[in-house]
Amino acid sequence: MTTSIGTPLARVDGHLKVTGQAKYAAEFNQQRQAYAVIVGSTAGLGRIVSIDAAAVESMPGVVGVISHLNAQRLPYDAHRGAIDPPAGERLHVLQDAEVRFFGQPVAIVVAETLDQAEHAANTLKITYATQPPAVDAHSAEKVVPETARRPGSRVHADIERGDATAALQAAAVKVDLEYVIQRENHNPMEPHATVAAWNGDRLTLWSKSQFVVNEQAEIAAVFGIPPENVEVICPFIGGAFGTSLRTWPHVTLAALAARHAGRPVKLVLTRKQMFFTTGHRPYTLQRMAIGATTDGKLTSIIHEGAGETSRYEEFMEALTAVTSFTYSCPNVRTSYRLIPLDTSTPTYMRGPGEASGVHAMECAMDELAYKLDMDPLVLRKINEPTMDEGRKVPFSSRSMLKCYDIGAERFGWNRRTPEPRSMRDGRLLIGYGMATASYPCLFAPANARVRLMPDGSAEVEAAASDMGPGTYTSMTQVASDFLGLPVERVKFALGRSDFPATPPHGGSMTMGSVGSAVRAACLDAREKAMAAAAARDGSPLAGLQPDNLEWRGGALFAKGRDQAGLSYQEIAALSGEPILGEGSAARDPEIASGYSMHAFGAVFAEVEIDPDVATIRVRRIVGAYGAGKVVNPRLAASQCTGGMIGGIGMAIMERTVLDRRNGRPVNAHLADYLVPVNLDTPHLEAHFVEEEDTLVNPLGVKGLGEIALVGVSPAIANAIFHATGKRVHELPIMIENLL
Repeated sequence: MTTSIGTPLARVDGHLKVTGQAKYAAEFNQQRQAYAVIVGSTAGLGRIVSIDAAAVESMPGVVGVISHLNAQRLPYDAHRGAIDPPAGERLHVLQDAEVRFFGQPVAIVVAETLDQAEHAANTLKITYATQPPAVDAHSAEKVVPETARRPGSRVHADIERGDATAALQAAAVKVDLEYVIQRENHNPMEPHATVAAWNGDRLTLWSKSQFVVNEQAEIAAVFGIPPENVEVICPFIGGAFGTSLRTWPHVTLAALAARHAGRPVKLVLTRKQMFFTTGHRPYTLQRMAIGATTDGKLTSIIHEGAGETSRYEEFMEALTAVTSFTYSCPNVRTSYRLIPLDTSTPTYMRGPGEASGVHAMECAMDELAYKLDMDPLVLRKINEPTMDEGRKVPFSSRSMLKCYDIGAERFGWNRRTPEPRSMRDGRLLIGYGMATASYPCLFAPANARVRLMPDGSAEVEAAASDMGPGTYTSMTQVASDFLGLPVERVKFALGRSDFPATPPHGGSMTMGSVGSAVRAACLDAREKAMAAAAARDGSPLAGLQPDNLEWRGGALFAKGRDQAGLSYQEIAALSGEPILGEGSAARDPEIASGYSMHAFGAVFAEVEIDPDVATIRVRRIVGAYGAGKVVNPRLAASQCTGGMIGGIGMAIMERTVLDRRNGRPVNAHLADYLVPVNLDTPHLEAHFVEEEDTLVNPLGVKGLGEIALVGVSPAIANAIFHATGKRVHELPIMIENLL
C-alpha cells in the first residue's frame, strides 16, 4: 500500500487553476445564450403596485421582462434539504406582489447581451405601497425557535444542569456581560452564477453550488418535475464559506428565464446583489455570565443568545452549543432565541454559531481571568473537563491541553506581562490574547464510485464539491492509499448531481464523510478485482479463495508468494471491462450517541495599537489544533491560515450596516464592506497535535474548515484589551471603540 495520506501533496487541480483551464459556473457558455439581470425591490416591506414593463420590452435586444404579472406559476413542492431552515417556507420568487425585504427579486430582464439586460433592468419602473420594515434586532421581539424543542435537534432552545442562577449569585468572583456581533456577508471571490438550459422537460444547470444533489432536488421540487430531469454541474467553486450551501432564488430565476425565452440563459449576481438574497452571518445578541471561586474553579455559566432570522423562515445555528462542554462546571444554563426581522434569511457562514458563541464565552473567560488576577491560559487549564458534562458521555478524543501547551510554546506566551498597556514596541502598544476553539465532528451518509480501468488507472467519482480546501487532492490521496496506486494513476471527479450522492460541502464534514465513502468504494473495488482474478480461466490466481490472496503495492498475490502477481491493469484485461466498486459510509448510531465528538484548538494572537489614532494591526496568530488525522499537512495549514484571516475580518473589519428606514444594506460593496487583504495578513502559524480517532469515522479525521475560524476573534479581542485596557463588547472592534 502507498502512503499518500499524511504527505503534503501539492493540489492536483492546481495546474488547471493557474492556467485558467478550470471552468467555473459563469464560464459554461451555451449556443444562443441570452443574459438575465435581476431587478431587486427598492422597498423594504410592502406590495408592488405597478410595473411599467412595456417601455422596457421595446428596448433593443430585450427578450422579455418577467415578473409576478406574467411569470410561470410554480408548484414549489415540499422539499427541505439538510441545510434548509427547519421551519417556515422558502421565498416563492415572482409568484406574488408581496415585498418581504429590501433587494428581494421582483422582476428579471432577459436580453441578447449583458449590457442590454443591465440597461433595461435599470430602466424598469416599479411603484410600491410601502411600510417601515423591522430591521433593528435590539428592539424586536425574541421568540423560541419552533424546532429547537424537538428531540435530537443539534440546536436547543433551553438547557440547564444544576442551578446556574443561584450559583452565580453566590459566586465569589463573577462577570456578567453582553456581546453584539454585527451581520456579516460572505463575499467570496466568485459571485453566484447559474447558466440554465432546457431540453424539452429536462433542465441542465451549470451553477455555483456546495451541494449539487440538493440543488437538483430543490429545483425539481420548485418546478414540479422529477429530480432525474434536473442535472447540476459544478466542478469548481471560487470560494463560498457557506453562501452556496442553499439553493437561492437566482437559480430558480435562471431556469424560469430560460424556459420563458426558449433558450439558454446566463444569470450572474453583482457584488451588490450578493448582499440581498444569498444569506449572511446573522446579527447576534448574547449575555454571558460566569461565576468562579477565588482560585478560579468555575461554579456557574449562563449563556443567553439570540440571532436574527427572516420572518418567512426560521434559521437556527449552534450559538450556545459549545458552552455546555468546553469547561468543567456544575451549574450551566443556556438559552437560544430568534429575532424575526424583515430581512432575507441568514445562512451558515464559516464556523456558524460556534464562532459567535465561542467569541462571547472566551471574551468573558478573559475578563474573569483579569478579575481573578490569573493568567487566562491557567484559568482555562484548571477548568479542563474529563468528559462532556452536558451530555454526560466521554469525548471520543480531546487534545485540548496539548493544544494549549503547543500553542503557548510556539507563540511565546510566557513573554506576556499581565498588566494591560504594559507591553510596547517603541511607541506602539502590544497586546497578547488567547482563546479556546471547538467545532463538532459532523458526519452524514455519503457515497462514492470507483472504476479500475484497463490501463491500470482508477477513476473515482462522488457528487462532492471543492470551494477551495482541496477536495480533489485529499480524495485522490485517500483513493491512492486504499487502492495502492500512485496518486498520478488516480483521477477524482466531483461536482455533478449524477455522481453518487454526498452531503453538503460544509460543516467540516467533507473529508470525514466523503473520504470514508471513497475508502469504502476502493475496498469494494479491491474485493471485486480479487474475485475477478480468482474466477477467470488463465489467471495465475484462478481458483484461490480470498483468504489465500493479498494486496501488495497495488498488485494481487497469492499469500506467501512473490511471483505471478496481477496488477489492476491485468485483472481488468482479464475481465474485459472496468471493475466497478461502490461504497457508502454512515456513522454507527450507538457510537454517535455514546461519545462527544469534537475538534479542539487553542488560538494565540498578538496585536499592535497606535496609541494616538487607535489603529489596530494583528501582528501574528498561532493556532494549535487537535483535529484527528491530517490527510494533507499542506492543505491543512492552508485551511487554518485562511480561517485565521477570516477571523481577522470578523474581529476588526466586517459588518453589514442596514438603513433602518428600509432595510437597505448601505455598504453593499467592497469599498465600504472591509475584508482583510494582503497588507492586513500577519504572520500565521498552524500546528497539529498527533491524534487518531477512528470513532469519528474510519479515516480518523475531524475536519478543519470551521475550527480554523472559531476562536480567532476572541483571541484578537482579548489581545486588544491587553494592549489598551479597553474592553469592547461588539464586533467588529473599530478605531472609534478605542479612542
